[in-house]
Amino acid sequence: MTLNEQQSADALAGVAHYELPELGPTGFVTLRRERHRIDPSEWESLTYLDWKSGGDTNFAVLASAMGDDDPRGFWEHGRPDKDGKWTANALRTPSLCDWVTSVGARFGRVRVIKLWPSLDEETVVQRHMHLDDNNRLNPPGEGRVVRAWLNLTDDPDSYMLLRENRDDPATEYRIPLPRGAQFVVDTERLWHAVFHPGPEPRYAMIASLESGPALQEWIEARRPTRVAAQSASPDGEIRTETEAGAVQ
Repeated sequence: MTLNEQQSADALAGVAHYELPELGPTGFVTLRRERHRIDPSEWESLTYLDWKSGGDTNFAVLASAMGDDDPRGFWEHGRPDKDGKWTANALRTPSLCDWVTSVGARFGRVRVIKLWPSLDEETVVQRHMHLDDNNRLNPPGEGRVVRAWLNLTDDPDSYMLLRENRDDPATEYRIPLPRGAQFVVDTERLWHAVFHPGPEPRYAMIASLESGPALQEWIEARRPTRVAAQSASPDGEIRTETEAGAVQ
């Protein structure tokens, strides 16, 4: 059965949304690093709004519900987080727009986040870990909305914290954030936030994408030869998975 046939069957059976099998075990998947170097002027020239989410943040809106400089959820306009319209900012950053359209999936919110340095990891966990509201008004039987990241700056000491249970460190994964890091996360399922020690701001692009054949094919074409994520062992010790699945 193809994904399109599965989605149709799910709709008839009353299943809420089609979900990618790749996200089933952990709720996220890491991809190969993007090797194409994007000129920093593309994100440095954008207009940023003082909008807080997951820390001391500013956002540049590339796609919104109505095509204006609006960081709010699409539900504010009575729409699901799909079929985003490019904003004036998008004209300044063709490479980032090309990255989004190369996926081939329906996209909703697309933004560049500017994250100022974190105070400490405990503050990130206690104050900034959150769940997103990606699927409000998403019609039953359509693809579940998840989020994809492209890290723009080189932040090797920073990482995305993911937890199934916000208060249980044993459910934690960490995704390192060097330049070009790419990953897809079901952020309505996983609590998440970034610990960024700095000293300079971190920039990354975030795109809401619909789960379906296009996103699955895009993920499969970018599977890494090494797993760039960390997980907590049963005793709570953070372990790093490296080449060929070795654990350090």
